[in-house]
Amino acid sequence: MNSSEYDTILWQKLEEELKKRITRGEVMDHTLWEAMEYSLLAGGKRIRPMLLMMTGRSLGASDELLMPFACALEMIHTYSLIHDDLPAMDNDDYRRGRLTNHKVYGGAAAILAGDGLLNLAFETMADTVSRQKQPENMAKAAAAMSYIAACAGPKGMIAGQIADMESENRRLDLSELTYIEFNKTSRLLMAAMKGGAVLAGAEKPVVDNLELSAGKTGLAFQIQDDILDVEGTLETLGKMPDSDSKSAKSTFVSLYGLENAKKQVESLTKEALSLLNGLPGDEGQKVRDLVESLSHREH
Repeated sequence: MNSSEYDTILWQKLEEELKKRITRGEVMDHTLWEAMEYSLLAGGKRIRPMLLMMTGRSLGASDELLMPFACALEMIHTYSLIHDDLPAMDNDDYRRGRLTNHKVYGGAAAILAGDGLLNLAFETMADTVSRQKQPENMAKAAAAMSYIAACAGPKGMIAGQIADMESENRRLDLSELTYIEFNKTSRLLMAAMKGGAVLAGAEKPVVDNLELSAGKTGLAFQIQDDILDVEGTLETLGKMPDSDSKSAKSTFVSLYGLENAKKQVESLTKEALSLLNGLPGDEGQKVRDLVESLSHREH
């Protein structure tokens, strides 16, 4: 999957906005900003910010309100990848087709680059909240920031990460694996889709359906990741394949088997799409197209 499959213009706009927000500091902190830029601007599908923008647009939110939150979400995602690749965690050498951050800048700088992106994300959102002149928009922006924080924090993505680390070298049952992957993967997709809806001031039934859809989309995405780890290559994935089996990690493929895992991807994607009927217009269709494309991606 590449950007042209869902919205090249929006993808390019996101890239431009991300570049603007990585402003180099003084001489003494040059390495920090260079390391932050190295990972944030390394390309990628930008799935989370695209989903936030498309969802919010379909429900009537302005780009001016949505864009800072989309950029912040990509910063949070990128920080998590930098830390996930560290020797103390997954110890990966490649990410998005090139050396991981710690392989280029060293472990200490990589940790600080991740910390920098996380803090910049919340600075970006908080600044947007404070600049809202209408109380209604300020309330929507504050609510979106709070939800994104919850999804990314110790009751969300980070909870999944620690559970993942502590589960290494033992076989998990389905409920344990689902807990890990729901928090590691689904939570930020929920932050994207529900976050966009909250910024648009959507009604609760629509917001709830989007949250459920994103949860299912995230699980389908992760199962597809597990499939690609078996079937993919370094050239297609941008990272080393077969890493899960080498580290003796439980995956949906190891629990279900390859063919049943593929069926699970199709089933979860179908359920996720059925919950998106409340998204109107061309932007709503773009959300559905992107969700569907995730289950057929090759990287």
